[in-house]
Amino acid sequence: MVVPFRRVAASLSSRHFTHSTQYLPFRATRGMTALVLAALLGGCAVGPDYARPALDLPQAYKETGPWKLAAPRQIDDHQPWWEAYGDPVLNALMDQANAANQTIQQAAAQYRQAQATAEVARASLWPTVGAQAGASRAQTKTNGVQRLGNSYSAGLNASWEADLWGRIRRGAEAGDANAQASAASLAAARLSIQATLAQDYLQLRVTDLQKDLYRRTVAAYTRSLQLTTHQYEAGTALRSDVAQAETQLRAAQAQLIDLDDTRNQLEHAIAMLIGKAPAQFSLPALPPATASDSAIDANAARLQGSLPQIPVGLPSELLERRPDIANAERLAAAANANIGVARAAYFPTLTLSASGGYNSLAFANLFNTPSRVWSLGSALAETLFDGGARSARNDAAVAAYDAAVAQYKQTVLGGLQEVEDKLSTLRVLDQESAVQAQAVQSAQLAERLAMRQYEAGTVTYLSVVTTQATSLSNQRNAVTLLGRQLVASVALIKATGGGWQAGRDAP
Repeated sequence: MVVPFRRVAASLSSRHFTHSTQYLPFRATRGMTALVLAALLGGCAVGPDYARPALDLPQAYKETGPWKLAAPRQIDDHQPWWEAYGDPVLNALMDQANAANQTIQQAAAQYRQAQATAEVARASLWPTVGAQAGASRAQTKTNGVQRLGNSYSAGLNASWEADLWGRIRRGAEAGDANAQASAASLAAARLSIQATLAQDYLQLRVTDLQKDLYRRTVAAYTRSLQLTTHQYEAGTALRSDVAQAETQLRAAQAQLIDLDDTRNQLEHAIAMLIGKAPAQFSLPALPPATASDSAIDANAARLQGSLPQIPVGLPSELLERRPDIANAERLAAAANANIGVARAAYFPTLTLSASGGYNSLAFANLFNTPSRVWSLGSALAETLFDGGARSARNDAAVAAYDAAVAQYKQTVLGGLQEVEDKLSTLRVLDQESAVQAQAVQSAQLAERLAMRQYEAGTVTYLSVVTTQATSLSNQRNAVTLLGRQLVASVALIKATGGGWQAGRDAP
């Protein structure tokens, strides 16, 4: 409906009728009925009807490629996504975070507030009914005669604004859209906390693996120091060999101690995410590897987690799977409805009112038939001049909608970029970890051969130190790569919405 920018103003004051009989006059009843029907049948909602902003989306992701993840498990909306990692400790922590995290509690309260606000807007579609009762004592003077008397009253009253131009309906539409946006915000907050908790937990477990690696390294370096000391005492090794072995041992011990700080900070972060003080939370370390365990394979097994297969779907599906995108789209819908609210101000408002009750000078006669009174009224009001305020509000509403649409499109583009980034990271890390595993095997072989040659007296201890340092560096890189893969897989799950679907109830 095209809305004119200037209207001729008109006002019609309400008329009130008082009658002492218990029935309304037939003509008054018929007139009010006709007026109400005209208001209901003739009403229309001004402003543009909402349609989701159009987007030019690609048919597929650029970074999807021929890479394979270990132990595939499906991520979908039928299960909590973190269960795909197969870690019961992580599952228990997620339950605690969902129940006690304060950021989630704040978002849940804001969602309830948005729901209540939407109900307030929708309530304006219905009449307002009230009751009143009163008693007064007054002294009056008429024609020089003073009179002191009482007055009693009781009755009901009702008023209703006929939503001829859809102002109230557009307001309710905006309230519903804002409530839906708040529901999506709650889902986004919950997903963000869950992803952060999963990443912190997996990083803590990787730190446990690194500590275990350094514990085994310290034990190996201790044996090397004992060997060089014995050979020095036997006169077959130099004092510098003993110094090098001791230096290498102390450096590894220092690195092992340094990892405690990393683990402690991650443990503190997890405590906060599950709603506890750090002093109230402790997470036992992984059991140490046995002597027969091979480094990276044993670490991955004891981590109790595996990289799940993540169905990223199509770029168009991201609009329904990411709560932040759903939130931005619903805010655009609310902004569109607010345009209708602003444009409805150009049209007059019609308010219908009715009241009935009793009025008497004597309380004993208050509810007698002669004391009955009633009234019907209507008021039509239109603003004649406002200095351009309505036009400015309309321009502001249109600008707010344009901003909301731009924010929605930017959120979609950001979501697409995030998915592409994580796909690329996982693909590259998968290739890198395969090469790194080969480097670990070669470095461990070189370390064993160098030690045998040193024991046979064919090489200096410097060769042993060099190969040991190389082996340790490659093993730590392999563990670090495993941690990066786990963290990136969580990030990809978050980027694709974690199994969430637009339109479902707030969790």
